[in-house]
Amino acid sequence: MEKPSSKAALAAAVAGVMVAACGGHSESTPAAPDITLLSSKADYVAGDSVLVDIAAPAGGAIPGQLKVLANDANVSAAFAPDPAHAGHFVGLVAGLKPGTNVISADVGGRAATTHVTNYGNGPMLSGPRTTPFNCQTQDFVLPDGSRLGPPTDANCSAPTVVQYLYLPVGGNTLKVLPDTKALPADVATTTTTSGATLPFVVRIETGTMNRGIYQNAVLFNPAKDAAPSALTPPPGWNKGLIAVHGTGCATGWYIQGAAMGVSPYTATNLKRLGEGYAVFTNTLNHPTNSCNAHLAGETTLMGKQHFIKTFGVPAFTVSVGTSGGSYTSLQIADAFPGLFDGVFIDATFPDALAISMSAMDDKLLNHYLTVINGSGVSEQQMVAVSGHKSARAWYDLAVQSGRTDPVSGRTETIPTTGSFGGGYAAGAFNAAVPLPQRWDATTNPGGARATVFDVGRNVYGVDAQGYGLRPFDNVGVQYGLAQLSDGTLTVDQFLDLNEKIGGYDRNGNYIAARSTGSVDAIKRAYQVGMQLGANGGLAAIPIFDLSNFYDEDNYYHYQWFHFAMRERLRIANGDTKNHVMWRGGVSFADLFGIATPGRAERAAVNAKAQADAWALFVQWVKAYKADPGTVPQRDKVVAAKPAAVVDGCFTLSTTPRFIAETQTPAATGAAGTCNAIWPTWTYPRAQAGESIAADKLKCELKPVSTGDYKVAFSAAQSARLQAIFPSGVCDWSKSGVNQVPVVPYPSVGPSPVNLVFDITTQ
Repeated sequence: MEKPSSKAALAAAVAGVMVAACGGHSESTPAAPDITLLSSKADYVAGDSVLVDIAAPAGGAIPGQLKVLANDANVSAAFAPDPAHAGHFVGLVAGLKPGTNVISADVGGRAATTHVTNYGNGPMLSGPRTTPFNCQTQDFVLPDGSRLGPPTDANCSAPTVVQYLYLPVGGNTLKVLPDTKALPADVATTTTTSGATLPFVVRIETGTMNRGIYQNAVLFNPAKDAAPSALTPPPGWNKGLIAVHGTGCATGWYIQGAAMGVSPYTATNLKRLGEGYAVFTNTLNHPTNSCNAHLAGETTLMGKQHFIKTFGVPAFTVSVGTSGGSYTSLQIADAFPGLFDGVFIDATFPDALAISMSAMDDKLLNHYLTVINGSGVSEQQMVAVSGHKSARAWYDLAVQSGRTDPVSGRTETIPTTGSFGGGYAAGAFNAAVPLPQRWDATTNPGGARATVFDVGRNVYGVDAQGYGLRPFDNVGVQYGLAQLSDGTLTVDQFLDLNEKIGGYDRNGNYIAARSTGSVDAIKRAYQVGMQLGANGGLAAIPIFDLSNFYDEDNYYHYQWFHFAMRERLRIANGDTKNHVMWRGGVSFADLFGIATPGRAERAAVNAKAQADAWALFVQWVKAYKADPGTVPQRDKVVAAKPAAVVDGCFTLSTTPRFIAETQTPAATGAAGTCNAIWPTWTYPRAQAGESIAADKLKCELKPVSTGDYKVAFSAAQSARLQAIFPSGVCDWSKSGVNQVPVVPYPSVGPSPVNLVFDITTQ
């Protein structure tokens, strides 16, 4: 199938999103029934079943006139009239076979047919199953404290379990419901956003899907409510659906996950459940279990399908995430347009690669300073070259390069004293991965490698030895260019740094030459959305971005990552009108219980930002979803934006005041009041000339010309500069090498639709 490769094609793909934000397909003829899939797109059916809506031809029909076949089997009994839509019949068509299935509907001799492709329990888009893979159903704790149980097959399956919990009067945590036929006397009540007042009882379903463990949660009274279905949704559900994502990345490989990253029924989600929202998640949506955003997208697609088949079509679906959950939300929204109707994020990163790539640069700078340093560069000078606020900030991001280093136990010279994030962890595995499975260059060269590149091998491809190809490339990068210009570095220091900075080999070892990234892996990183392009589904949904953490000195959750995401959105779509940013939050010292000035004020900022932003975000999503017009969705989103949804920050006070001001990345107050309170620093390649977007995995090169510099070079220095960059230096004014748009619903197998790569043919 021809792959979309232009903004027009992408816009068409976004405009043709699935019915009910999940999918739709119709091959009806005039005066025939109209068949619409409610739970999925026709090309991506999971779970051997699909929820179908059949609209009778003009004049209507009675149930006895409707005949529905699935692969020639009569499934008419599964359909019932939809009380909310006259002339429509809804039914769950189950028992689909793997691959292509034919569903037909006949009313009085007038017939329509549609084809669907079923992938069962997956995979459908994420490529061959990663091996090894360690099941953990036996360790997963259910809401009542019991375990899900041992896996029943090699795909880590386990029986589905439904349990009920309730909130007691005056309590703040759920308790197990002792009897499903009668509610306890101490059950609290809650009033939903729909105005319904009912007992605070939650139905929690746990099962397995796509080799992960899923859960969904929604208000439900088993003593009174009818069994849930698409036509009998829970009375307490307000028709809002929230996808929840976890955090982290390091150690996120080769495991199913023994716990969710964020429970669907604790903390903030308990409040959302009380408001009537439903919540769903999966262990594979927790990057600490699985640091693969493409797999997380496929898993979310399957999870939403299952939810719709169980409870009905939501009015809207939004994604919520912090840190690793922020980039998972963004990447899924972009590569799977229509799956989410908005994203609500904080501690934002554009993608996991943004952390890894910048961390690899930072580690090279640290290695030069502490091991090579032939020009007497000081730590203070190198902090400037790194772009970070302080040495601690620089080192804390450098430490995160451990997720790109497969050599378990390798030590580094990176200082970690005073770091909240811990030390350098190369080749780090979850304890559930047995030692014999783990890679070692000498004793187990065919083992599993603990890197972000190897866990994404289905996208990046592999080399002759089976190791994940690497997109990291620093050819032509002029480290410290800004410092050369402003006099922080001398010409000789600049030359020595760039001559000796070096790169890495495929095993994370330092080498004298610069790193050359795989151009094929780079292209696929863009196509699949492993490198966020922001030109897919993100172009046409509300994005609400909060700081949550504000700490430019510790633990790498820096403000520039927020601005990188925003700048990518601007580059891709011309403006950022569907994006709003609020700044201000707690520090990592607060999280670690360290008493520092301003702690109470930072906590107050966070609480107010989260509460106020959520209400406005939901108002925004509801408003554009209610617009019946035919204009492009992006136009609807911009038009529906509430007046209070504007950029801004909060004063640092126990009674924070919101300051409405366009947010810009600057380290001084000169660029606005918010930057005086919440300043931003950058990263090494910004100091080398790249924009804050950090979106070019490999730069295009231009010839070296001493006329491009603000300082003078001697003849000897000029010759040395030419020798350091024989192929040229980065031309940041151009798009990166193989920097292409994301492909909507990108496949690396087995689906042939929008197939960008098939590792089985490599």
